[in-house]
Amino acid sequence: MAEFVKVAKLSELEPGVAKAVEVSGKSIALFNVNGKIYATDNTCLHQGGPLGEGTLEGDIVTCPWHMWQYNVRTGENLEDSLLRLETYQVEIEGDDIKVAI
Repeated sequence: MAEFVKVAKLSELEPGVAKAVEVSGKSIALFNVNGKIYATDNTCLHQGGPLGEGTLEGDIVTCPWHMWQYNVRTGENLEDSLLRLETYQVEIEGDDIKVAI
């Protein structure tokens, strides 16, 4: 069973913003889509770009290195639906953002 681990404060992640965090040795990207928080691997499947530093428009993040795009809700790559980032369950407790690891 997955354990929820506190990774950030909700107040640190404004709507439309992405942020990278380290959790249990994993780099995870957090995304605030209109007040709902999503979490995926922080590493782009193309050449390892940092998705937490990417541009978030709606529920689509664009990797800052080579412009690969992913849906942060599903982890799906927009060009090839067979390519998917790992996604993580998110829980909000007060101002705490917790991710299932």
